[in-house]
Amino acid sequence: MGRIVSNDWSIHLDPLFKRESYLRLTDFLTHQESNNLTLFPPKDQIFNAFELSNFKQTKVVIVGQDPYHNEHQAHGLSFSVPEGVKIPPSLRNIYQELELDLGIPPNPSGSLEHWAKQGVLLLNSALTVEKNSPGSHAKTPWVDFTESVIQLLSDKKQNLVFLLWGAHAQKKIELIDQNKHLVLSASHPSPFSAHKGFFGCKHFSKTNEYLKIHKLKSINW
Repeated sequence: MGRIVSNDWSIHLDPLFKRESYLRLTDFLTHQESNNLTLFPPKDQIFNAFELSNFKQTKVVIVGQDPYHNEHQAHGLSFSVPEGVKIPPSLRNIYQELELDLGIPPNPSGSLEHWAKQGVLLLNSALTVEKNSPGSHAKTPWVDFTESVIQLLSDKKQNLVFLLWGAHAQKKIELIDQNKHLVLSASHPSPFSAHKGFFGCKHFSKTNEYLKIHKLKSINW
């Protein structure tokens, strides 16, 4: 499953890869593929969030639910799509809040790789999904894997910012030590809920203010 991560994340992820739950997960994905089901993202992009934001550098975590389920959208980063792909509605709303908060005009590209390379871990709860079937892997052992990652970050690092957008992401708050880290919660940026508290949350400026207070380089959103 292309599980090898080539940076310092490997030290922390290798024990998770050896867990029985992860072995069950690989069996499940192999079975899906043997039944000719199409899964996203492509195998070599499943762990992109870790490849682009190494453990030492990570200072912000944005928790998503699962990858986009249409062709050519998912590339291993929550809320992000590859260069040249039409910007999905939730990401359009993220860009709208970014403009409201910091005056940054919407990016014509939907790729958030430039965030990841600055230490923003764009982590979905499930790292794969079946084509045209949103949430199809939401109850697989991916949850154990990604919750272990959140717990690991909380335990081993200091002064992280966790952005939890929507009820699904907000359930992860119990994994985070709020005495060591900043947790910012808001409604999901989906068109169905963005107006219920995502717009106007000012999470981008609040993140940078917190990083500066703790002598960490702010994110160039």
